[in-house]
Amino acid sequence: MKFSFVLYYIGALLCFNGLLMLLSVSISLYYAESIYWQWLLASGISVFSGLPLLYFFRNYDKNIRKKEGYLIVTLGWITMILSGTLPYLCSGAIPNFVDALFESSSGYTTTGATIVDNVEILPKSILFWRSLTHWIGGMGIIVLFIAILPLLGIGGMQLFSAEASGIKTDKLHPRITQTAKVLWGIYCGYTLVETLLLWWAGMDLFDAVNHSFSTLSSGGFSTKNASVAYWNNVPAIQYIILFFMFLAGTNFVLSYFLLKGEFRKIWQDDEFKAYVVIIVLLSVCIGVSIYFHTDFYKTEYHPQVWGRAEAAFRHAFFQVVSIITTTGFITSDYTAWGTFLQVMIFGLLFFGACAGSTSGGIKIVRHLLMLKNGILEFKRALHPSAIIPTRLNGRAISRNIMYNVIGFFVLYMALFTIGALLLAFLGNDFQTAMSASATTLGNAGPGLGQINPMTTFNSLSTPTKTCCSFLMLVGRLELFTVLILVTPYFWKRG
Repeated sequence: MKFSFVLYYIGALLCFNGLLMLLSVSISLYYAESIYWQWLLASGISVFSGLPLLYFFRNYDKNIRKKEGYLIVTLGWITMILSGTLPYLCSGAIPNFVDALFESSSGYTTTGATIVDNVEILPKSILFWRSLTHWIGGMGIIVLFIAILPLLGIGGMQLFSAEASGIKTDKLHPRITQTAKVLWGIYCGYTLVETLLLWWAGMDLFDAVNHSFSTLSSGGFSTKNASVAYWNNVPAIQYIILFFMFLAGTNFVLSYFLLKGEFRKIWQDDEFKAYVVIIVLLSVCIGVSIYFHTDFYKTEYHPQVWGRAEAAFRHAFFQVVSIITTTGFITSDYTAWGTFLQVMIFGLLFFGACAGSTSGGIKIVRHLLMLKNGILEFKRALHPSAIIPTRLNGRAISRNIMYNVIGFFVLYMALFTIGALLLAFLGNDFQTAMSASATTLGNAGPGLGQINPMTTFNSLSTPTKTCCSFLMLVGRLELFTVLILVTPYFWKRG
């Protein structure tokens, strides 16, 4: 194991995170907050912790293997999360370390769960930092480093694959650094456009920037206690966020094709078609249900039929897209929609949007492949000698990929079950234990029980918050990258 490169990289991340904190210093100074020196302290601790590692391990071996890639990615994310607690601790906004760890984990992993009961009393620089951690973690810390640091071009593919582990890794350019730059360029462009549209629709600029960061990262942190429900009387704002949540849940490679005008490639993508169909069918089903069976939409909105229908279907589409993309924004308390719809929404926590997006969860492509393979098993049973491959986008999928998909699903459900059992053992009720395990592992945000959309995770015990923080990290790095480090195979020579 080439630890010199690992330690050098950790040093670089510490310095990078410390420099990011200087952006919040400028926010603090602009709004005349008195905590700008605490920001400088947090930034200084992070930077000066990283500089010695950069100096002493500067002569690292650049030829890294997959082993180093997995270790660097996991330790890199842990480093960013731990150093990300410094602003909360130094400013006193979140004085408890475990709470600060939870908030930092939720930020970088784009989970969007919070322990802050009243975010509106937090300094604006802290609110900006929460959203910024979302935005950095959304596209991926490692992808960003590959894009901006040419020194990581060597071995970059190993790092890229370890962070964005999945059934495939799309490359838009022969050089992985160029692929990373294209992805971040699209990401930044979407963020800028959404910010301007939200500002135009009536949000102030500060809120627009923060909600754009949270939307494109599929995060969910808001500057308002009521989340996006704060703007229930401004449908245009919710429609804009809804549209960009949908884009964030789409494979960014398809966004690249969209910008190039290659529309046929988009609609030929099986996963994208399934993504659209699932959203439309579930949203219509939920919209009809809450329109006819929920009194809230008959009293809260315009008494005319059109007003009630628009509100019902807007909230239905918004919540379906928010949950399936694991963003976690809220426009309504879906726990008031009845048991049937609560169960449906709980099931969405296990979906996730498209591979190659900023969303968490299992991802639709894995569900799609398992469904196709399951249907083909009937044909194989009738024709045992026939070779009938599972196909995606018209191409045969290898058995190795299918084994990876099935293995991922089994491991995901096993980890969810273990997490739920552990949370129940720690004293949480059934609904809370089940939904907390599902929503943190899937990086989705709110859940049911004590962590419903109208509450926070603050009421949970310290051990529960620690367990949830671990599940967030494992879910964000898609299980294998973290769990492979605890296997004896990883540490064997060779």
